[in-house]
Amino acid sequence: MSKIQRIGVLTSGGDAPGMNAAIRAVVRAGIASGCEVYGIRHGYKGMIYGWMKEMTSKDVRNIIQRGGTILKTARCEEFKTQEGRKMAYEQLSANKIDALVVIGGDGSFTGAGIFSKEYDIPCVGIPGTIDNDIYGTDFTIGFDTALNTVVEAIDRIKDTASSHDRMFFVEVMGRGAGFLALHSGIATGAEAILIPEENGQEEKLRKHMQSGVNKRKASSIILVAEGNNVGGAQEIATKMAAEFPDYSIRVNVLGHIQRGGSPSAFDRFLASRLGTAAVEALMDDQRSIMVGWQNHDVVLVPFNKTLKGTRNINQKLLDVADILTI
Repeated sequence: MSKIQRIGVLTSGGDAPGMNAAIRAVVRAGIASGCEVYGIRHGYKGMIYGWMKEMTSKDVRNIIQRGGTILKTARCEEFKTQEGRKMAYEQLSANKIDALVVIGGDGSFTGAGIFSKEYDIPCVGIPGTIDNDIYGTDFTIGFDTALNTVVEAIDRIKDTASSHDRMFFVEVMGRGAGFLALHSGIATGAEAILIPEENGQEEKLRKHMQSGVNKRKASSIILVAEGNNVGGAQEIATKMAAEFPDYSIRVNVLGHIQRGGSPSAFDRFLASRLGTAAVEALMDDQRSIMVGWQNHDVVLVPFNKTLKGTRNINQKLLDVADILTI
């Protein structure tokens, strides 16, 4: 394999706090390894249309603390086609880019894996998503920051819930995964947590609410993961309000506030470690792999394993949540 001379880096899919820290690490680690690093704007779409330029150490100065991504991000349907990927390859060839670092989620890694096979270009993925749902890594970049954002918001909501004797149904992000809801629910002392990975949640919620009526407990927080199998926070709250008129019920959908903001110390650290490791992996002739974080250290996980595997909720955490709602 010929020595890598020029690395392209892009962010794809939903933005996550810490992506800028990862970009910074890739650029500086690449330069330290004797490579040129090109930033590709707007994800795979930018790769197709040639929106790329060389980045220097100065270009990534003072971005480690910024949320979002300076390279912008987008979801690109064109890249899912052979024609789109061919255009992307032609643009990379024209700019003499011979390796890629992709910061994003499983959809981004799927595209990178296919592209790498079709055009024999080394690709390394860095997991960046607030959902924390990627197989092969204990944490993804952005999860810790989003978790802290949710906890702070719920703490504020609890003040109002207590002052007015109200029950709040709070909906958090996570797509089809309940990690954000479960972790924030435990951290804030939520009375009930509804996540996609559990069945029978509606009946469980009814029992909790009836118990609250019996105990004359008026204020409480119900955490609802957006992808749970019962419904959205508004839908569930409307149904429960009809069944339990003794409660004064309100709904709060936290929305995209969870994605923004300055990354936490842990997300900055994680992004810096994984960004550096991604370049080291390329220099070591690795391809079609994700750099992950397991047991407090960097691991290399093949894309195929990452995409085929399913990240499961820790049953012990579910048990803890149940115990602490007594």
